[in-house]
Amino acid sequence: MTHYLDFEKPLAEIEGKAAELRALARANEEMDVEAEAAALDAKAEALLDELYRKLTPWRKCQVARHPERPHCKDYIEALFTEYTPLAGDRNFADDHAVMGGLARFHDQPVVVIGHEKGSDTKSRIEHNFGMARPEGYRKAIRLMRLADKFGLPVVTLVDTPGAYPGKGAEERGQSEAIARSTEACLQIGVPLVSVIIGEGGSGGAVAFATADRVAMLEHSIYSVISPEGCASILWKDAEKMREAAEALKLTAQNLKKLGVIDRIIDEPRGGAHRDRPAAIAAVGKAIEEMLDELKGKKPARLVKERRRKYLDMGSKGLAA
Repeated sequence: MTHYLDFEKPLAEIEGKAAELRALARANEEMDVEAEAAALDAKAEALLDELYRKLTPWRKCQVARHPERPHCKDYIEALFTEYTPLAGDRNFADDHAVMGGLARFHDQPVVVIGHEKGSDTKSRIEHNFGMARPEGYRKAIRLMRLADKFGLPVVTLVDTPGAYPGKGAEERGQSEAIARSTEACLQIGVPLVSVIIGEGGSGGAVAFATADRVAMLEHSIYSVISPEGCASILWKDAEKMREAAEALKLTAQNLKKLGVIDRIIDEPRGGAHRDRPAAIAAVGKAIEEMLDELKGKKPARLVKERRRKYLDMGSKGLAA
């Protein structure tokens, strides 16, 4: 059953009517409703184009959080071969919100790391809705250092509302773990490419996305705080999330213009959830192109250019 977002309700009605007509025709072979159903299909296609032509920042937030959007596990299964997961931080526990391990990408050995949200109630609880605890970031650090030791490129897939803010996570050093993960991103002497596949929330995302190349899917978001959190702080009213989404400049288009990301990956019409194979293939092509751009660069040059990229971020705007 298709999950429709709030702003897609008119589309749901049209597609529902077309489905009802076809169901009636299957029950009564004498009925010929294909012409009427096809007209509804055409109307739905036109409405889908109109809805997604100019999404507001808040609507992009809704699309980025769509439960049927491809998640980290889907990308790993489709794009990588010989994936061998590595678990645990060798200190406290294994955090299921972060998955990663050794794999091959187009027959090239790599390390892949990402946030996994889960696809149903049971798996979402297991993966803590993609909100990592300190042990998740320490697992990522371990994997990045392993990649650095053996000269393997690192691919990160970011999809998190933010790091988990629970009491236990704070007691075990959440902020320190995020900072160390960000530091590891800046220190490894191998190519590091990152894709924001859904939500890029605060330091929880930065800890994986301080990369040589950062790409975002067209309807993904990347921000210092969620629109709801921002609205609660600024206006003491979480219902002002639409205004907050506008102010945060969290869309791929805003962030490309600001120089925070390097490329935007086009999504299928109606978002990645409407054509998952096409969205996954587009991400795979972007990863391939970004790795090709970095091929042959010496470790010292990679580290120097990566650090300079982030030190210079925002300086053009300040100078202007």
